[in-house]
Amino acid sequence: MSRQIPGSQTGVSIETRKIIAEPPLYRVMLHNDDYTSMDFVVNILVMVFRKPEGEANRIMMNVHKNGVGICGVYPYEVAETKVETVHSLAAENGFPLKCTMEKE
Repeated sequence: MSRQIPGSQTGVSIETRKIIAEPPLYRVMLHNDDYTSMDFVVNILVMVFRKPEGEANRIMMNVHKNGVGICGVYPYEVAETKVETVHSLAAENGFPLKCTMEKE
């Protein structure tokens, strides 16, 4: 935004800039358990996290082998919604799938 200083005759203008910080991002992670089926985890990754089938399978195997896998990185509200969606779908299907988020 530019404005001229009142009473100045030189035509000097002052520009004011607002610096807007990027919102903090959060990693959303799935945790391995002994009860949730691999197919269900892949379906969650495809439906909730919009992952292609191949990438969903890679993430699922990472969760299976390492105990945890990152599904994506999102602003707080989006991450929170995805965690709640995973827990809701898991409960509806009788699985104890754990999904968490942590600040990046």
